[in-house]
Amino acid sequence: MLTCLSIRDLAVVKHLDLEWSPGFTALTGETGAGKSILLTALELGLGGRADADLVRDGAERAEVILEFDLTRAPTARQWLKDNALEEGTTCLIRRTVAGKGQHRAFINDRPVSLKALQALGQHLVEIHGQHAHLRLRQPPAQRQLLDLHAGHQERLAQLAELYRTWHACRERLGKLYQNAKDQALREEFLCYQIRELEAAAVETLDFNALLEEHTRLANLDKIVAGVQAQLHKLYDAEPAALDLVDQVARELASLSEFAPEFKEVAELVDSARIQLEEAGSRLRQRLGQLEADPARLQTLEQQLSAFYELARKHRVAPESLPNRLAQMRAELADLTGQEAQIAELKRQAERLEGRYRELAAELSARRRACAEGLAARITELMRKLGMPHGQFAIEVHTEPEAEPRPEGLDRVEFLVTTNPGQPLRPLAKVASGGELSRLSLAIQVACSEARAVPTLVFDEVDSGIGGGVAEVVGRHLRELGAQQQVLCVTHLPQVAAQAHCHHWVTKRTDGRETQTQVFCLTGEDRKREIARMLGGIKITAQTLAHAEEMLRWTE
Repeated sequence: MLTCLSIRDLAVVKHLDLEWSPGFTALTGETGAGKSILLTALELGLGGRADADLVRDGAERAEVILEFDLTRAPTARQWLKDNALEEGTTCLIRRTVAGKGQHRAFINDRPVSLKALQALGQHLVEIHGQHAHLRLRQPPAQRQLLDLHAGHQERLAQLAELYRTWHACRERLGKLYQNAKDQALREEFLCYQIRELEAAAVETLDFNALLEEHTRLANLDKIVAGVQAQLHKLYDAEPAALDLVDQVARELASLSEFAPEFKEVAELVDSARIQLEEAGSRLRQRLGQLEADPARLQTLEQQLSAFYELARKHRVAPESLPNRLAQMRAELADLTGQEAQIAELKRQAERLEGRYRELAAELSARRRACAEGLAARITELMRKLGMPHGQFAIEVHTEPEAEPRPEGLDRVEFLVTTNPGQPLRPLAKVASGGELSRLSLAIQVACSEARAVPTLVFDEVDSGIGGGVAEVVGRHLRELGAQQQVLCVTHLPQVAAQAHCHHWVTKRTDGRETQTQVFCLTGEDRKREIARMLGGIKITAQTLAHAEEMLRWTE
């Protein structure tokens, strides 16, 4: 249960430390005194939405600290243990909100994510808002209440996971089916392009070698003329290059007899003469091999033209045509393999859907079994809350052939009648606001009785109720407080008088700033607050006596 709530610089609260007791605690005070700030702090500490506007003017950050006794909260202790956050039988939660919008959360002084804080909060506190009767008109909310009462969370999580996997499989299948519509045309086109490239023998294409051969044949006359000119210079010109080099070599050899240092140079020149003779010999040999081949040249030109055309068609360089062929073959193989993928995905989707429907059928059976008992308990509470002829029923409509949904194949509907002789009608069609408020309270009390959450918070759920019914509501909350900690924000003296503990919320100002304060009322102070709730601004001896009598009834 909640044992301590500390608030720092949150809205109009500068500094507030509250200790909470077991049983039923009533929170009262004038409208606008700040009761909602206490609930805001509680929701914030449990992972609720944080807004920088919550930080008190002039402060850097707001802070909420919650301390829980987990002696009677086994699911919360197990969650902490599973997440390596356990610290005995107590739990300390701290949440800070900075003025710049930066938020931090801690569980037992260890930083955690907001998602983790919310997950733990579900095991610690259950909050019923003052507009719960409006939400109860919606079928999804009715189904969620039934599931919450029956403890279907684990099964719902399994079902939702199966749905997500099945849905992803179906989406993949849809994409493959869409691709398959164009697959035949694409395959035909790819086959045509592959055959065209294979016919051109691009797989073994050495485009650079082909281009080199074409360049040589196309310039053969120029090459022959050039080689002949160089041979003429070496051998036949006047003077010929070889003759000049030979002459230089002999004269240097002759000089070396008188100056030995020229001998090495003479040898180098003689070596050059030998290399020139070798070069000339090779030039004659290559010249003899050069032969015009107009037919080959024409063939090369045709091949190059075809490769350039293919390159333009495929938007690649000619030398990249072999890679393009490999890519198209791989794409064709993928297209061909889609049929096998579709068949496998269909089998997988069928297996998943079969398992989903199996689990959904189990959940439907459990919902129907739980609905009967819950409806009987709500009917009993309705009759105690001033609707003596009230009757409540829960119908679970199963659609076994419907497409899978995350929450299962059921549509849950709450039916009610408050007058004798009238048939059961959907809760959404009940017109009376007072009846809706009492129905909402009956439903919430009935659902909470079976919950393992140690702390229940009711925020003005008794609005629209008065008189003797309000007293019955107070008694039920007191009985509920014997099993769980109950915190109730109320404006009804009949409800507040039934509480085991009474907190009074007030707003005070010194002319410069306004602050919300909370006081635990006992004795005369509590009697005067009950009297205020009974009689308004002016408290008379009669209202004080009435308040004292109401408090005496609870002793």
